Amino acid sequence: MPEPQDHAAQDHAAQDLAIAPPGAGGRPRSLWTDAWHQLRRNPVFVVSALLIVFLVLIAAWPQLLTSTDPLHCDLSKSQRGSEPGHPFGYDTQGCDVYARTVHGARASITVGIAATLGAALLGSLLGGLAGFFGGWSDALLSRTADVFFGIPVVLGGLVFLSVVTSTTVWPVVGFIVLLGWPQIARIARGSVITARQHDYVQAARSLGADSRRLLLRHVAPNAVAPVIVVATIALGAYISLEATLSFLGVGLRPPTVSWGIDISNAAPQIRNAPHMLLWPAGALSLTVLAFIMLGDAVRDALDPKLR
Repeated sequence: MPEPQDHAAQDHAAQDLAIAPPGAGGRPRSLWTDAWHQLRRNPVFVVSALLIVFLVLIAAWPQLLTSTDPLHCDLSKSQRGSEPGHPFGYDTQGCDVYARTVHGARASITVGIAATLGAALLGSLLGGLAGFFGGWSDALLSRTADVFFGIPVVLGGLVFLSVVTSTTVWPVVGFIVLLGWPQIARIARGSVITARQHDYVQAARSLGADSRRLLLRHVAPNAVAPVIVVATIALGAYISLEATLSFLGVGLRPPTVSWGIDISNAAPQIRNAPHMLLWPAGALSLTVLAFIMLGDAVRDALDPKLR
């Protein structure tokens, strides 16, 4: 009997069946290289990426834009408008709206990124394994996901977070991951089922590659693109969800500085002091829009059908 080929030969033979578009010098160009080439020329991606980088920077170092303590309040300045050194005015408690808007980016960005990473990792792992192996694991995942899809997000947040007394961002992150992973899992499952049927995967299997090697070297790299697209768009939705829960009083709680908390406090005073609502709501809308635009640009670059 002929001896089985080594792993390098398996990978080489399998990858020879995947035809990539030619790059510079006639060399094959991978999906990721081709996508990056298109993204660099997309103004939507460039603008949204620059805006997100700016938001991440001020979330990490708000002192770059303001030295005012967002928790320092002076009731004598309650609801005052713009004045030198305080361009956004003051809220009902006399706190600087500009400082609170800048510092509020930290909580929203932290929740969005942490929840997206958690949901993407958990959903990709469960959905990928279920799609690759099938059988009872696939059926169990599908039925479990159906249960979570049946839970209204806002109602679930009111019930789950109302019993939590922590003022940190982690209960909100945990809740979003709990309800967010089924969506990622379904995308990962469908993508893995499609990828495992490709010729290069069948070639690697016929050459003796085991399931672990098939999944990590051949299926996962070619199934991860849809997960990245959905996770990028979901990040903006998670930031919006955090603000909604904080607005309802069950998300982030004082003394945490959050756009949702500030919007909730400003809503009753919208006629007397609209500036209290305008700036945090505008920052929230701009952040969500930036991530949605980024997700759309990445989707267009990674989906050959949209080119």
